[in-house]
Amino acid sequence: MSVAALTVTNLSFAYGEKKALDRVEFSVAEGECAILLGPNGAGKSTLFALITRLYDTRQGEIELCGFSLRKQSLQALARLGVVFQQTTLDPDLTVTENLRYHAALHGMRRKTADARIQEELERLAMFDRRFEKVRFLNGGHRRRVEIARALLHQPKLLLLDEPTVGLDAPSRQAIVSHVHELVAEQHLAVLWATHLFDEVAAEDSLLVLDKGVIKGRGKLESLLAEHQAGNVADLFARLTNQGAKR
Repeated sequence: MSVAALTVTNLSFAYGEKKALDRVEFSVAEGECAILLGPNGAGKSTLFALITRLYDTRQGEIELCGFSLRKQSLQALARLGVVFQQTTLDPDLTVTENLRYHAALHGMRRKTADARIQEELERLAMFDRRFEKVRFLNGGHRRRVEIARALLHQPKLLLLDEPTVGLDAPSRQAIVSHVHELVAEQHLAVLWATHLFDEVAAEDSLLVLDKGVIKGRGKLESLLAEHQAGNVADLFARLTNQGAKR
């Protein structure tokens, strides 16, 4: 049986009187790519802030690889890699310097770090650009560096918060393809937040989040059949009672 890389149970969160998440429950297994699909304001970023512990969980439980995020934070977060929606690279450092800094935060020795940096940059066709300053990279290449950084410590779960926002179509497709290769080849668990229907692949699991509530979850093909939907946009419209706008 697959081990759950992420388990979210009865999770709720509010900003004052405004509820952002309402009794959210789901899990992501090793080797599974789960797409968290929802419009802006659905609660995706709040959920990610709770999983990364930028916000503290007030109601509900989050576990990473069996470790409670509340009670065993260090063990849980050590198994997590994250690519945030807003870039967090230092533009005045080179690609290698950014990655070495991240590796040092994880306690990796220089020799081990450099080997991992080379491995991940080669996988993303970025090794030849390792000595360039980040400010001179385009958006797609910066995203590749951020994905490489998130994978340096070999996490079990990769969180991607709208990683393709602002990228051109070829760059978006390259990142979508690369992430699915990681899932297949490394048995990595991925939770990918997006509002773009064309980023959902046929083999993905789907979590439809709207107004803080999970409206549908399961394998894409099963959900399409269950709701007699012709495509992801149609499925989303049926589950959320919204017209397909994308």
